[in-house]
Amino acid sequence: MKVLDGKGLAEIIKQEIAEKVAEIKARNGNVPHLAAVLVGDDPASQSYIRNKVRSCDQCGFESTLIKKDDSITEEELLEIVHDLNTTEDIDGFIVQLPLPAHIDEQRITLAIDPEKDVDGFHPVNFGKMAQGLPSFLPATPMGILEMLKRYEIETSGAHCVVVGRSNIVGTPISILLSRKASPGNCTVTLTHSRTRDLAKEIARADIVIAAIGIPNFISGDMVKPGATVIDVGINRVEDASRKRGYRLVGDVDFESVSKVAGYLTPVPGGVGPMTVTSLMLNTLEASAK
Repeated sequence: MKVLDGKGLAEIIKQEIAEKVAEIKARNGNVPHLAAVLVGDDPASQSYIRNKVRSCDQCGFESTLIKKDDSITEEELLEIVHDLNTTEDIDGFIVQLPLPAHIDEQRITLAIDPEKDVDGFHPVNFGKMAQGLPSFLPATPMGILEMLKRYEIETSGAHCVVVGRSNIVGTPISILLSRKASPGNCTVTLTHSRTRDLAKEIARADIVIAAIGIPNFISGDMVKPGATVIDVGINRVEDASRKRGYRLVGDVDFESVSKVAGYLTPVPGGVGPMTVTSLMLNTLEASAK
């Protein structure tokens, strides 16, 4: 079994981005500029934002962090989005999710200029992606594609089972892997919590994308020998032996699946770093427009 090292691969790609940014800066003095809006004090969101700011530094980007209390009104947040849409020196921006319950996430997403939507969540970008047109891809699916490509995992003709149907991961990766492209050309089955005999569906897969949000949901006895297993899940489980009182696990039981899979991503250190790196790639593209 080979571990797909997303952390190490992300570092290589960020170095490639930094070299391109240095060339751009030498040519015209400009560098890509990414802004991030963080609302509230959610620990996971704060951690994600720190990783994104650190990645901007590694890539040679400018970064701006706009932090607001969770008491902010929806209208105030919409005004911030409008300002970022119209600020010329900001190439792309994200509004970190989840947002407080009193704010309509869909309304915020729709307010973002698709040309600056480097998270790839706006329906305009999603629609273009579905039709195979140039667009900003959602960062996590984009990171999965890049990992499959860089590790030279054959996807053409493979049966891929996606477990989870979210608009952020499950649905877009099912579309992307079914497209006439490389990576792509898979026969894709999109499954979810209501799928009948889900274990049987997973057992048929050459490639499994696990994004259902349930800790250690997929076990070794559910996986075809030699399959490629991509674990998108990041779940906190209690662990009194850890200083923080918890540890991070994926949607895949790494120990049992590692005994049968051909390729497997770890958690942490797998898909997560590739998601952040994809955000950097999208920002680099946005800066060229």
